Amino acid sequence: MASHPNLSHLLPAARLRQLARDWLQEDASSFDYGGYAVGNHQVCAVLFCKSPGVLAGFPFFEAIFAEVGCSVEWLQTEGTWVEPVTRVAEVHGRANDLLLGERVALNCLGRCSGVATSAAKASRAAQESGWHGEVAGTRKTTPGFRLPEKYALLVGGASCHRYDLGSLIMLKDNHVWASGSITQAVHNARRVGGFALKVEVECGSLEEALEASGCGADIIMLDNFAPEDLHPTASTIKASFPRVTIEASGGITEQNVARFVGPNIDVISLGCLTQSAKVVDFSLKISRDQTPKPSLRNFVF
Repeated sequence: MASHPNLSHLLPAARLRQLARDWLQEDASSFDYGGYAVGNHQVCAVLFCKSPGVLAGFPFFEAIFAEVGCSVEWLQTEGTWVEPVTRVAEVHGRANDLLLGERVALNCLGRCSGVATSAAKASRAAQESGWHGEVAGTRKTTPGFRLPEKYALLVGGASCHRYDLGSLIMLKDNHVWASGSITQAVHNARRVGGFALKVEVECGSLEEALEASGCGADIIMLDNFAPEDLHPTASTIKASFPRVTIEASGGITEQNVARFVGPNIDVISLGCLTQSAKVVDFSLKISRDQTPKPSLRNFVF
């Protein structure tokens, strides 16, 4: 069985707590009438995964329940592929607190697992072609939910690409047009980016790519190239600038990713990993039988 690295240490504890508080505040900003109805006696609930996928988002799920005074005991490892119906965790706490965190935690877990599943499928499709480059997500993330989605990409085996505007200087077509030329845009970026930041330029033709490479860009994004044009273009660039990183992007999906991989392509980025990921279905069920290991017969789906 493959081991999965514990990536939770990447996440600052204070940021986890703040996100959990913000999400809970959004969902319960006034009275919790349902919480009053159930009372505050101790219960145990079992988390079930009801659709196939990669488990991701454990730190966020745990932080949400910690914020409402509940504890989580994991029965599976984050990064594992599971089939329905699988027991994933047990949550212990007072009934009103557990139900206060339930929907927020499930939303987060389902979304993260969906992104991780998409990332895993695309990465596997690329690797099965014998390619050794990186499959990456993009900055096309849900507002307010970027950290979980970027984390989920890593759990699924993909690269985050840049996290935000300050982690990589990416000059797209609008930057170039506003600056006047690729060379001027790269020069302006280098002036403030210094030695610490790489510069990437989005290019729509071989001529643009050669100009960007010649004026010092570190990464060339070949955007919206058909596979039959992508590979000869990348080969020509590498022949003159072998140290330039070449990224292919635009119109790439899990289904066609194998057509875009090649010996001169270093990175393939897919916006669909975050934009179009289908959530994984989870349920959290309070057991009617509060013994340590209740049977599946005690749950209704």
